[in-house]
Amino acid sequence: MQRQYEFAAHIRNPETSPRPADIEARRMDVYNEVFYNNVEDFMASSFPVLRRLMDDAAWHRLIRDYFEQHRARTPLFPEMPREFLKYLENERPPQPEDFPFLRELVHYEWVELALSLLDQDIDASPLDAETDLLNAVPVLSPLAWPLQYQYPVQKICQDFIPVAPGETPTFLLVYRDSDDDIHFLDLNMVTARLLGLLQQDQGLHGSKVLRLIAEELQHPDPQVVIDGGLQILQDMHQRGVILGTRPARPE
Repeated sequence: MQRQYEFAAHIRNPETSPRPADIEARRMDVYNEVFYNNVEDFMASSFPVLRRLMDDAAWHRLIRDYFEQHRARTPLFPEMPREFLKYLENERPPQPEDFPFLRELVHYEWVELALSLLDQDIDASPLDAETDLLNAVPVLSPLAWPLQYQYPVQKICQDFIPVAPGETPTFLLVYRDSDDDIHFLDLNMVTARLLGLLQQDQGLHGSKVLRLIAEELQHPDPQVVIDGGLQILQDMHQRGVILGTRPARPE
């Protein structure tokens, strides 16, 4: 067992942990290279925007630290990006060289992979497909995730590297359609609030949800919000973001 710990420690960081004495240096170098390169290559393909933004030295310091410090809870490669996100969120102290949007960008890039791999059966048979979106309860697909970020993560690239959060939050929707294609939509605050309330599944019919939003906005004419909200609901239903409706619970 001790030998296994020594072997693993050296693979995690050959510069800080000595090579087990009974393993030839040349063979150990092969192990080191194969293990690290597999992880590094997978991370680079999972987070392509981040990789393009970072120079080689900074990138390899980040991946080496993850490789050395994090103890993954799963051996599955597809789960590694989630493990990397956990490492950034819970284990790695912010570094002076970090982009201020590092964790948000990693989350944004992880979401697409996570949703594409999500094994989620959707049974829409109890729902009414010919929907009355105002007088029944709109049901949000479990494959539709409303997101909120401080930074406009969807715009970040080598030509746009923000140094401060946006003046307003960035609201996005990521969803998987019936063909298993992943889509991202920019949302305004009202649409984001509407989808967020539907995600909470409080059993409210569409018009009640929209009236609640009108009250929050202190809008002088709630019917304007309801009419605009109905158009949003119809669009989301056409996209498959809203699966259908179910009857509202008696009040």
